[in-house]
Amino acid sequence: MQYFPLFVDTQGLRVLLVGAGEVATRKLDLLARTDAIIHVIAPDIAADIDTYHQQGRIRLSRRAVTQDDIADIDLVYLATANEQLNMDFADIANERGIWVNVVDNPRYCRFITPSIVDRGRLVVAISTAGAAPVFARTIRSRLETMLPASLAPLFDFVASKREEVQQTLANGKDRRLFWERFFNSNQDRFDNLTEQRYVDAFQDMTRQGEILLLTEHTPANLLPIAAMPLLQKLDVIFSDESLNSETNELLRRDANRTQIPKLSDIAHQYEQGDRMLIVAAPDKIAQLIAYFPMAKHLRPGAL
Repeated sequence: MQYFPLFVDTQGLRVLLVGAGEVATRKLDLLARTDAIIHVIAPDIAADIDTYHQQGRIRLSRRAVTQDDIADIDLVYLATANEQLNMDFADIANERGIWVNVVDNPRYCRFITPSIVDRGRLVVAISTAGAAPVFARTIRSRLETMLPASLAPLFDFVASKREEVQQTLANGKDRRLFWERFFNSNQDRFDNLTEQRYVDAFQDMTRQGEILLLTEHTPANLLPIAAMPLLQKLDVIFSDESLNSETNELLRRDANRTQIPKLSDIAHQYEQGDRMLIVAAPDKIAQLIAYFPMAKHLRPGAL
């Protein structure tokens, strides 16, 4: 993974944007949605950027950039038509430990801006590490149709209830179960029944245990598609061997990982409502299926 994805709190973040043409305008349209403090420097200013200045959203300097400008800032975007200037100032920013992005020149970028689907508190970022931005936009267009605009107020509602849920449900597993019930009943939308669905989600907090079985060395790309949501809900992963990276990528990262315990311990955790994945050799899988007939064996093409 060349680029590590992370989300930065933009409250008080100081951003310098050098350039004020069409490319810079596209970057500013995105940056202006954040809480960042934005300074734009360019001798010639596009009308849209001047509008942001008139609205008081940005600080604007109508002049050429200088080395003194690359100081006391957190991020730099270089978006001028002068490639040499962009590269020269990228070198200056890197020397001073300031993260820099040179538009359309990944080699000089300390960070890149991914393609983004914005639903308020829900933000999805897609990147191809600068290799194929057209493909990233294709994925984004698909996600735009999958994620309705009503998700924005829905997540505002959820944010307003998080502290209440934490105070009401002390157990982390109970909180996960509650939010699963809420989102399953709410069907990714916000309407006048959302408050009632929130109340209803507290009514039955019984946790249903689940046992998933996976034969060792099963290629991740052959796992049934129907298993993917289940793998993201796991509480515990039992395996006597290290799992390959492809399989690990499909599993809930916060799930506990440990060696396979005694059958009686597995039964106890099932009764407690734990969702488990057991990765074992074929003979062990056969033993588990005989002992736990309710278990689901994840086999290629079947669930």
